[in-house]
Amino acid sequence: MRVLSWNLLRRRGAKVEDICRLVETHRPDLVLLQEATAGIDALPDVLGGSYARREMKGRGHGPAAWSLRPFTAEAVPLPPATRVDFPVPLRRLMGRIALVVRLDGTEIANVHLDHGQLANRRALRYLLDQHPRLRAVIGDFNALGAVRLPGFADIGPRRATHRAKGIVPLRLDRCLARGLRGEGVAALAYGASDHRPILVDLVPDGERSDG
Repeated sequence: MRVLSWNLLRRRGAKVEDICRLVETHRPDLVLLQEATAGIDALPDVLGGSYARREMKGRGHGPAAWSLRPFTAEAVPLPPATRVDFPVPLRRLMGRIALVVRLDGTEIANVHLDHGQLANRRALRYLLDQHPRLRAVIGDFNALGAVRLPGFADIGPRRATHRAKGIVPLRLDRCLARGLRGEGVAALAYGASDHRPILVDLVPDGERSDG
């Protein structure tokens, strides 16, 4: 299963036509989007297929998914950050959601995790507790350093996928998977967003890719 994941940069970033160009070029089986707004809802009108988007409360955007094949999608509220994670009084603490997609019998979670390094790890553990059949977690992890989940391996691209303030390179967009290996792994050009799209072919361990 070829998966493309991209943080779109909300209203100022990538649009439907940018996503369509990537789909036409790379032919993914599943597209996972973060910071998708209502404007992205036109995607199935252009490409056909199945589409789902869930908006995070008070944010005007949220995770979305598209595929030519039918799938189901479930929004999973994640534990919010706390004042321990962010002691600065001015920061608004908002809950985030993951979008769990079931395609061809495989469960994959699309995430855009919090910036708090304790909060995002805690959210991942909670997500796995709620959906123990997950095979992959993909998206914008907002994580610095290694991320570990029992039985999962980090099989996404190793290069930086974002430049904080346009300067500091960070590898925020990741793919964690179990029972799968990654082939054709790439961090693509930034395009209209401040994040690189990432591309990975998910291949079951013990099987050969058909290229």
